Amino acid sequence: MKQVIIITGAGKGIGKAIALEFAQAAVKQKGFDPILILASRTVSDLESVAAECRSCGAVADIFQVDIADTAQIERLVSTTLERYGTIDCLVNNAGVGRFKPLAELTEDDFDYTMSINLKGTFFLTQRVFSVMEEKRSGHIFFITSIAAETAFKSSSIYCMSKFGQKGLVEAMRLYAKSCNVRITNVMPGAVYTPMWGEVPETIKSVMMMPEDISLPVVNAYFMPERTSVEELVLRPICGDINE
Repeated sequence: MKQVIIITGAGKGIGKAIALEFAQAAVKQKGFDPILILASRTVSDLESVAAECRSCGAVADIFQVDIADTAQIERLVSTTLERYGTIDCLVNNAGVGRFKPLAELTEDDFDYTMSINLKGTFFLTQRVFSVMEEKRSGHIFFITSIAAETAFKSSSIYCMSKFGQKGLVEAMRLYAKSCNVRITNVMPGAVYTPMWGEVPETIKSVMMMPEDISLPVVNAYFMPERTSVEELVLRPICGDINE
């Protein structure tokens, strides 16, 4: 069965790992025929990921999208519907953060973070949910963070945005339960991705890798339709890393 799956922030990190996990499932899962809609701001990253997905036999379509722009969100969704007719899954993975002491954070830091983590996530979810609500099926993942529940001193704005995302998750469940749409909140702890920049080897050695997150996400998607995995909380075995 063809499954149309939109993944934002798909060019690197957790989004890339999720795309590849779904592509590999095309081989492992009988009857699973994914159409992967890979979205991010950097085309070169998307082209590389799409090539890897296609080598597994999955269809991969790329979209250069900045989800802070609602016009680009509409183009992503409307073009996907024109080409493939439906949307079965949305992985809200795109996210940014600027990490500084409270007194050093600027209005630009605030606007940059909120425009993607909150504004972009909200309006993309709103648009895709209307499709799923009408057909009475679908699955929406939110890759939030443990920072959606736990504050860190250097992450004031980032935590604020992630707490806000968790509020959206809870509100979406109120709508989704009446139309058979599954909502999953994925809250990873420290994962070694480009967002972290350069980190000492001693810290990197205890961090999770993107594939540690992608496997549980894809497994949650393949649960029976009668069952919804509401939350996935994943941390390094050593606990939180507060850098």
